[in-house]
Amino acid sequence: MRAAIIFGSKSDGAVMKKAADVFKEFGVAYSSHILSAHRVPELLEETLTELEAGGTELIIAGAGLAAHLPGFIASKTLLPVIAVPIVSGGLGGIDALLSTVQMPRPIPVATVGLDNAANAAYLALEILSLKYPDLKRKLREFRKTMKEEFARANEGVEL
Repeated sequence: MRAAIIFGSKSDGAVMKKAADVFKEFGVAYSSHILSAHRVPELLEETLTELEAGGTELIIAGAGLAAHLPGFIASKTLLPVIAVPIVSGGLGGIDALLSTVQMPRPIPVATVGLDNAANAAYLALEILSLKYPDLKRKLREFRKTMKEEFARANEGVEL
């Protein structure tokens, strides 16, 4: 199983690292790329062709402002694309959020919350777990542990 993380500029790296951290925790191979739909569209298309040929199964794409990157990627591949709208500029990320959730049909882009690259990776794991039983087992164990830790942390709390 293999995923790709693509984002528009080096400044987005701190946000997108959260997706990489989740993939590392679950043992999912991934590659990361800084590419722009506006500045290097030919290189982005070339990279998408290489990713598809190399067995990449889904893409997490992070972008701020007008956030064209996830939609551009989705228009060039049949791989699932999960968008991470990144907080930047004067509109506090709302422009990026609207750009990704309002994609015209029939080019869908799944979208998570602002700066929530970790959730993008968890969604990616759920998609990949449809094909990989071992990953599904890891996700079940993760959720079980999460529930147990929550219950312990809140046991006996009274107001």
